[in-house]
Amino acid sequence: MTPKPSTSFVVHGPHGPLAVQRWGHASLPVVILVHGYPDNRSKWEPIARQLSDRYQVIAYDVRGAGDSFKPARRRDYRLEHLTADFKAVLQAVSPKRPVHLVAHDWGSVQSWEFVTDPALKGRIASFTSCSGPCLDHFGHWLRDSLKRPTPTNLGRVTLQMLKSWYVYMFQLPLLPEALWRTVIGPNWPGLMRLLERTEITPRASQTSDGVHGVGLYRANVFQRMLKPQQRFAHAPVQVLVPTKDHFVSPWLSENLSRWVPQLTRREIPAGHWVTLKQPELFTQHVRSFIDSIPIPATR
Repeated sequence: MTPKPSTSFVVHGPHGPLAVQRWGHASLPVVILVHGYPDNRSKWEPIARQLSDRYQVIAYDVRGAGDSFKPARRRDYRLEHLTADFKAVLQAVSPKRPVHLVAHDWGSVQSWEFVTDPALKGRIASFTSCSGPCLDHFGHWLRDSLKRPTPTNLGRVTLQMLKSWYVYMFQLPLLPEALWRTVIGPNWPGLMRLLERTEITPRASQTSDGVHGVGLYRANVFQRMLKPQQRFAHAPVQVLVPTKDHFVSPWLSENLSRWVPQLTRREIPAGHWVTLKQPELFTQHVRSFIDSIPIPATR
């Protein structure tokens, strides 16, 4: 059977318009996909089509990406504003039924905020996270590791700090934007092929996505990691851990049961860009986890 084409529409968030795409019939259970950096909703196309036989699949461009609005101020990229955007999309596509949440990279970082927000308890049926830790959990992991400075702990902290080199670079004024406009953005497909052995389709918004998304790092990373909060998940969580990830270390998720009462952790033989390079593998784990969750009741 030929899959039905997706439809696009706009949700008016609290601060600006958000571009949204839907696959599958509107009567089916809802899965919301949240992309990372420097992606937009187009990265979900292969996965969304695979899931749309049994789910209504929703993907949206987060603020600063794709066809959604582009805030100019750093503070407009704070996690509380990203949460407000998600709530607007959630209310528009599934006002009465809980949804399954699936996210990658920075989409996962912000989605941890959603699944630990008491105001969203009962609105998220499950959460699949890949390659994007909760910044508060990261902060607690860092503190705990340094309180017990064993060779293993210090080695793990050092390696993760090295893997996060780009986070520090993004804190610099002007330079990251200049690099995106002149070097990285125009050559992104080639860089992905060379450095990550991943083929991607060039897109018109690539440079803009990279430039504006830097605000995510500046507005949130050190603010949360230096003063981490106690954040507990109120829904079942599956953490997919790519063992070949060049940016996120597997041990960051080893003790998540402290924060996640209903945790499933799966290591997978893949790199950071598993959603692009191995969409079938990613979809298989998402579908399996969602199928294990009791059918959410209508509110």
